[in-house]
Amino acid sequence: MSALFEIKYEKEWDKYFSKLDNSEKQKIWKKIQELKTIEKTRHLKFGLPFFVIETGQYRICFREKENNREIAFAGNHKQYEKWLKEQ
Repeated sequence: MSALFEIKYEKEWDKYFSKLDNSEKQKIWKKIQELKTIEKTRHLKFGLPFFVIETGQYRICFREKENNREIAFAGNHKQYEKWLKEQ
């Protein structure tokens, strides 16, 4: 399947991702790459311009602009809660 979306990254998207161990990073990275072709995602929360996908206990949040998906956050659920409060 060809890519529907181009993946981009916000400036500090890996603030939490970089703290994870390599096996966790690999799982999340694989899911990020799948975002190029996944069509259906869910809106994060009313009033916030983000979408979220889950892979196990990990979350990836991104903005969607035309044919781009810009990763804003990737990390575990505890990090996700912290990041969400900052938004």
